[in-house]
Amino acid sequence: AYMGEDNSSDFITKHRTCRRQVRVCSGEADHHEGMSSDDELTPTEVNEFQKSKDNVLEDSRKVFEDVHADFCDIRKILLKFQEWKEKFPDSYREAYISFCLPKLLNPLIRLQLINWNPLEQNFTELEEMPWFRAIEEFSDAKNISESK
Repeated sequence: AYMGEDNSSDFITKHRTCRRQVRVCSGEADHHEGMSSDDELTPTEVNEFQKSKDNVLEDSRKVFEDVHADFCDIRKILLKFQEWKEKFPDSYREAYISFCLPKLLNPLIRLQLINWNPLEQNFTELEEMPWFRAIEEFSDAKNISESK
């Protein structure tokens, strides 16, 4: 056991007891044991989280603000690679581009996923996202040109 483990379980037990007492005092009779979370947040914590999230999202919009549109749009980037592959297939193959693309696209995709939450009710499926479709189209074009 590491230090603080006992304190943590004591805190959780006390927190549960306190919440149970609040429910009893407030007459909240529809509570079902095991259906709540130890991670329930106070309104203050929710507001702080929302402010932090908004700040991160605002900062994320600025990440590529000084980058030319051709170099921060996944579809446009992949089109350039597709052109390279079609015009200079030997050079393209020798550069091991298929191994480089995941690292190249990673920051762009991560930025687009920064606000994605699969636990929200109306979340967008990955397959429906523009970057996913662009990669899918690039892969399909790549497979077609390789089968020629």
